[in-house]
Amino acid sequence: MDPEFVYFDLDDTLLDHQKAEREALADTRTRYSALFGALSVDELQETYHAINTPLWRRYADGTIGKQAVQQQRFEGLLEAVDAPHADATLVARYYIQRYAEHWAFIPGAQEAFLAVADRYPVGVITNGFAEVQEKKFDQFPQLRERTEALVICEDVGVLKPDPEIFDHATERAGVPHEDVLYVGDSYRSDVEGAQPVGWRVAWYARNGTNGRSTNERSFAFSDWAELHDRLC
Repeated sequence: MDPEFVYFDLDDTLLDHQKAEREALADTRTRYSALFGALSVDELQETYHAINTPLWRRYADGTIGKQAVQQQRFEGLLEAVDAPHADATLVARYYIQRYAEHWAFIPGAQEAFLAVADRYPVGVITNGFAEVQEKKFDQFPQLRERTEALVICEDVGVLKPDPEIFDHATERAGVPHEDVLYVGDSYRSDVEGAQPVGWRVAWYARNGTNGRSTNERSFAFSDWAELHDRLC
C-alpha cells in the first residue's frame, strides 16, 4: 500500500554528512598540522568518531547538553593527540566553518527526494543542532520549499529514537502512524525508532545491512534509484 506521507532524515540520508565531516577534518588537519599532522585523515576521523559518537548518544539520552558535546568532542580529540593545552574552542570553530563549506547531496538523493515530493506530501526530520540544520535548509532551499513538515528534534525537545518525536511528527503529518514511510540511514535512530510506533521504514543502508533486518512492512535499499522505482 502506498504511504500517505513520506518523511526523510537529513544527515547521511539526503546530505552527505560523513563526506563533509571528513573534508572538514582534513582542512582542520592542514590548518593545525602541528597538532594533527602525525595522523592520516582516516586516523583523525576514526579518533574523532570514537570521541563524538558516545557524546551524541548521551546527548540523545538527555544526560548532557549540546554545549557539552560541542566542547568535549574537541577537548577529547586534542587530548587524544597529546595536545590538551591547545585551544579546543578555536579548533572547533574552524572545523564548523569548514564543515559548512562541504555540504552536498548524496548522489541520487536530491533527484529521488524531488520525485517523491512530486507524488506524495513529504517532510524532513533531523537530530542535528538546530542552528546548523537551519543553515543547511537555507543553503538547499528546495528542502524547505517542498516539505509540508520540517521537524528539528532539538526544537521539539526530544531526539530520535525517542518515540515522542515520531508521535510529534505523525501529528504534524496529519495521517495515521501506519500511513507514514520514513527514509533514514541510522539503524538505531531511524529503523529502531520508527518501526515500534508503526511507521514503515525505507532504510538507506549505503554500506550494507551487516546482518540486521527490518520488519515485514519495511525494507532496506542502497541505491536511490531503487527507492525512486518503488515509490514513483
